[in-house]
Amino acid sequence: MARAKQGYVIRFSMRQRCEHLLIMVLFIMLALTGFPQKFYEMGWAQWLIPHLGGIDRVRWLHRLSGILFALAALLHFGVVLSLAVMKRIELNMVPTKKDFRDAIITLRYYLGFSEEQAQFGRYDYRQKFEYWGLVLGGNLMIVTGFILYFPTFWTGFLPGEVIPAANVAHSSEGLLAFLVVIIWHIYNAHLNPDVFPFDASIFTGRISEERVEKEHPVEYARLIAKKKELPAEKEVGEKLTQEAKEGETTIKEEKAESSSRKNDSG
Repeated sequence: MARAKQGYVIRFSMRQRCEHLLIMVLFIMLALTGFPQKFYEMGWAQWLIPHLGGIDRVRWLHRLSGILFALAALLHFGVVLSLAVMKRIELNMVPTKKDFRDAIITLRYYLGFSEEQAQFGRYDYRQKFEYWGLVLGGNLMIVTGFILYFPTFWTGFLPGEVIPAANVAHSSEGLLAFLVVIIWHIYNAHLNPDVFPFDASIFTGRISEERVEKEHPVEYARLIAKKKELPAEKEVGEKLTQEAKEGETTIKEEKAESSSRKNDSG
């Protein structure tokens, strides 16, 4: 998290905010066009489909949204891996042993067995669970979606049973993802008493230092340590710049003296 104006830190970059907004819009479109097809016998589905332009339009919108979701996922992993290879970002979303310990500590605290509270870094175990749930669930939706989109192609080298299996997996995972977002994500991100009624950090990119200190104390300690290092780094940088300027001046003087000697000898 980079530092911003006093009292706030930058938690999410512009790229991360744009990715979240894109996935949010595509998720809504996929749910809006997918569930009427799953629950086509329900009255609300029979009302909604004509208002969306008919079943053909609904299917077209669902497939288009699915393809865009797949492209967004591919772009996300491509950018993240590229930046990681160039060592421009840290892979903070990779689960570690500490995440499992933090989950146990938090559970013991909530059950009243311990007064100790887990100390989280940039992302806690719940946020990592959501992220990898989206990654794994999204990949399942993408694979099964393309199987249902091109059934003739896939059954050319796979048994026919793969089509109804993909249909069940795609439909069930879509419902599970919707419930996780509504029950888990919406509560943690917006209805949680600590952030109610709305946590705008994913849209603004900023979060207060007070929240970082309270919710991510390990990350806060890292930021404070980094802040203390900046003056020393700045002083070293200014010293090196000054030495470089002095070196350039010396070289220019030597060249001028050498040129003067040549003119005198001529």
